[in-house]
Amino acid sequence: MSFERDLLDILPRLRRFAASLSRDRADGDDLCQAALERGLKARDQWQPGTRLDSWMYRIMRNLWIDEARARQRAAKTFAPEEAGLTVGHAGDRDVEAHMMLSDVDRAMQALPDEQREAIALVLVEGLSYKEAAAVLGIPMGTLTSRLVRGRGALLELMGEAA
Repeated sequence: MSFERDLLDILPRLRRFAASLSRDRADGDDLCQAALERGLKARDQWQPGTRLDSWMYRIMRNLWIDEARARQRAAKTFAPEEAGLTVGHAGDRDVEAHMMLSDVDRAMQALPDEQREAIALVLVEGLSYKEAAAVLGIPMGTLTSRLVRGRGALLELMGEAA
């Protein structure tokens, strides 16, 4: 199979992970596109025989971290664009948006980044603990700890939502 075909096969999983990182589908799609572009440009760095999805998750996570740092720098300089979105607005869009979110999505978004990333990679994407730890660049014990805390927090949040 070709590299491009393999990327297409994992695209739904990449989009799901990107949405989990960004907490927004549209931003997730932008992140996924940027990761795909970077992956295609760096295809000669991927080692055939290794997991392409893990390699792409790592690229995506690194891009997300870079974007988060850039947003932090911009926040110190500029007022956020969202600050003007609700001026003169009755809030109908906000109510509709909240109604459309599922309980699980809301609970996932409430988790700290570290727990959300761990849960997204292991429980949603099905990576092994070892693979997820490698993607996140953390020891397996740290991953396990984040998963335990994240699962507990999800159960608590879902209990409150029920």
